[in-house]
Amino acid sequence: MPEPPATPPAVPPTAWPAPLDVPPPAKRRLSPLAAGLIGLAVGAALVGTIWAITAVGGSSPGTFTLEGSFTLNEDATEYDGGCFGTGGYDDIREGTGVTVYGADGKVIATGALGDSTYADYTCRYDIAIQDVPKGEKFYKVEVSHRGTLQLSAEEAESGELAASLG
Repeated sequence: MPEPPATPPAVPPTAWPAPLDVPPPAKRRLSPLAAGLIGLAVGAALVGTIWAITAVGGSSPGTFTLEGSFTLNEDATEYDGGCFGTGGYDDIREGTGVTVYGADGKVIATGALGDSTYADYTCRYDIAIQDVPKGEKFYKVEVSHRGTLQLSAEEAESGELAASLG
């Protein structure tokens, strides 16, 4: 029978070499050209960010709340504290859409008829359309699909909207 192989002698663990005493690398200074380019890039980014924030905010020329009233003079009724139109005016009630157009005919703001009051077979609704841009020569306001009413910029901004139907 052959002899079993001899076990190899145990190898002592090797120790890690001692760290070399190497000085840290010297800090390199930026060249004036590199420093200038970095400053230019940071400055441009800052200016661009500020421009983007102010452009989105729409602070110029500003906005206002178009306020006034809308009165339904025909086929108005009251039910459970609410006021609404009937018959051919059944599209008129609290929440009916109100559209504001600029002088060029484009939609510039939207809202809805607000709280209503019923008296003498008529319904009167409050209107307050927020964020209407200033700067138009005139404004046109439409309740539901009932045609537009034109207001001067002064009338619109001072809350002189007074529209009626029926």
